[in-house]
Amino acid sequence: MSGHERSITQIKYNREGDLLFSVAKDTIYRLLSYTLGSLTCLLSGDTKNVLTGSADNSCRLWDCQTGKQLALFNTNSAVRTCGFDFSGNIIMFSTDKQMGYQCFLNFFDLRDPQQIEDNQPYQTIPCTDHKITSAVWGPLGEFVNAGHENGEINQFSAKSGEILNKAKEHTKHINDMQTSVDLTMFVTASKDNTAKLFDSTSLNHIKTFKTERPVNSAAISPIMDHVVMGGGQEAMEVTTTSTRIGKFEARFFHAAYEEEFGRVKGHFGPINCVAFHPDGKSYSSGGEDGYVRIHHFDPHYFDFELEA
Repeated sequence: MSGHERSITQIKYNREGDLLFSVAKDTIYRLLSYTLGSLTCLLSGDTKNVLTGSADNSCRLWDCQTGKQLALFNTNSAVRTCGFDFSGNIIMFSTDKQMGYQCFLNFFDLRDPQQIEDNQPYQTIPCTDHKITSAVWGPLGEFVNAGHENGEINQFSAKSGEILNKAKEHTKHINDMQTSVDLTMFVTASKDNTAKLFDSTSLNHIKTFKTERPVNSAAISPIMDHVVMGGGQEAMEVTTTSTRIGKFEARFFHAAYEEEFGRVKGHFGPINCVAFHPDGKSYSSGGEDGYVRIHHFDPHYFDFELEA
C-alpha cells in the first residue's frame, strides 16, 4: 500500500485486525486506510480513538470513525512515544530532549476534562540523563516500561512517578518496544544489532536475537513462538547501498531457540516498523521507501517446526 510521501515510522493494527493504521514523516491523512501523518501512534482497546505524537510539538487524540480531533496536548519539543493504558482512560506520552528542553514522560486522565483544557498532566516525570525513545504500558496499567537512547530500560510508576525497576541489556539506542498479546512480555529492537525479550513486570531478560545490522522494529507473534524483526543500515546510507547488501528483509526468529528460520524481501530501503496481525496469520511492515506491505503466511508456516 502506498499512501505516504515519506518514510513510514510506525504501523498498528486495531484489536479486531480489520484496520491498519500507519504514520509517517509527512502530513497525510487518508480515510481509506485511516492513516495519520505523524511520528508515532497507538489505538485504544475498543478502537474508538487513536493517539498520535508528532514533531510539531503536540500529542493529539482522534475519533477513529470520523477523523475528528478530540483533544490537543501541546508540548515544548517533539513527541517521541505515546500510548493508552489497558482501560483506555489514561494516556502517556514522552517528549524529546531538544531545543534546551529535557525529556518528560507525561500522564493524562481522559476522564478529567480540566486536565485536557489546562494542558496539565496529573503526572510528569523528568528524564534528565537519557531521553526516552520507546515505551509501552505494563499489564494492568500500573506502570510504563520505557527504553532510552543509551539502551537502558526504566519502569516508571503511573501513580507516583518513581522508578520501580531497571534493566541494561542493550548497549545502544532502543528503537522500538512491542508487547506480547497478553502483555506479560515485550520485545525491544536496538541499534546494537539485537532484539531482546523481557518479562514486563520484573524486566528479567529472557532471550536475545542477533543480527549484523541495526534492528529498527520487532514484534511477537500472537499464536506462534516467533519474533519478526526489521531493520537495515542508517537511512542516510540507503542511496549508496544495494537492496541485497543493505539487508532490508524482514527476519523471523524462533522465540525459544533464538535461531533465525526465515527472511522475507520486499522493501527498497530499511524496514522501520513491523506488526503481526492479531490473528497471527499475517504481518505488515513499513519502510523508508514509504510503502506498507502486508504479507499473508502460507499453510507451511503454521506446520513448520524448528529442530532443536
